[in-house]
Amino acid sequence: MQLSSELNTLICQNEIIGEYNHIHDFYSIYTKSERDVIIWLPPSYNESIKSYPVLYIHDGQNVFNPNTAFTGYDWKVDETASYLIRHNYIHEMIVVGVYNTKDRLDEYNLFSAKGKDYANFLIKELKPYVDETYRSLPGKEFTTTIGSSMGGLCSFQLAMMYPKIFGNACCMSGSFWVEDHAIFEFMQTQDFSIESKIYLDCGLNEKQLINDSLKMCEVLKEIGYNSDNFYCHIDKNGSHNEKDWAQRLYIPLTFIYGKNGKARELLYPESGIKAAS
Repeated sequence: MQLSSELNTLICQNEIIGEYNHIHDFYSIYTKSERDVIIWLPPSYNESIKSYPVLYIHDGQNVFNPNTAFTGYDWKVDETASYLIRHNYIHEMIVVGVYNTKDRLDEYNLFSAKGKDYANFLIKELKPYVDETYRSLPGKEFTTTIGSSMGGLCSFQLAMMYPKIFGNACCMSGSFWVEDHAIFEFMQTQDFSIESKIYLDCGLNEKQLINDSLKMCEVLKEIGYNSDNFYCHIDKNGSHNEKDWAQRLYIPLTFIYGKNGKARELLYPESGIKAAS
């Protein structure tokens, strides 16, 4: 799908669209560190009494604001979500951008001690704070995590290791090579309920990642995932950077939060984007 000129215009903006709260120096007793958290509220939040699903994003400084993004180009989560909501493609959600720290590589690997600490921070500290402070839907089916690269691996691990907490995961350009590809062995030793929704993607230009991503797509289909709960997208021009993740962010957002027929217009166009079969 070629996104409309309206969305392309929004992607050029350098300010966060919509209402959000920036929490500075959120301290964790598990990671023994502080990090910023940005909580973006959906357009109708202050005009309604309803509750919303929550999307937790790793590398939070890269997803809303180009001034804090690693490369000076952010994911444009606020612009993309606002567009999709306004045009009735997706349901509204609360978005929680979780900043990384100097221990990013270890924290985003849940096989490591620091990774387990990071998972405890999310599950036992940040999620309870969000659920108590905002009108969220706390159930697993309403709780999604998304990230890219190491953040993609982390999102995938959270859904596989803590399925009663994180019911859905979006893994963009996942670093499945970590710990000598330990995630593949883990997948062989577990009995999965196949209740979660999983989105996985990679760009063909990501030479060090593409084969592992294709392999994981096959693993998921072999254990029972299908087009109802799994979407594998291979971007023929995709590379490993924030700009590319921003350009295809509408796909995982639509897969997780899409509104039936409207969503299918985006997910299954004639341009070649295909679901798992």
